[in-house]
Amino acid sequence: MAPRKLILYVAGQTPKSLAAIANLERICAEHLPGQYDGEVIDLRKNPKLAREHSIVAIPTLVRELPVPLRKLIGDLSDTHKVLVNLSIGDGA
Repeated sequence: MAPRKLILYVAGQTPKSLAAIANLERICAEHLPGQYDGEVIDLRKNPKLAREHSIVAIPTLVRELPVPLRKLIGDLSDTHKVLVNLSIGDGA
């Protein structure tokens, strides 16, 4: 299986952004070990990416691969919701 491409868009070191990063790391370690390529993009450092990538709220997790592209907004604290909405791991 090809690795999954996950991008998490955050805005600085806010509590919600930090929670989303930690939750994504936990979910990937538990449900996708070695099966994902992850990236965190701080929109405070590069705000033009929000428009270019159609990010309307933060934090937003984007699954670019496999297609189709899927997005999930929030701090990713509900593991089951993340797995089901992004069709990854046990939710697939």
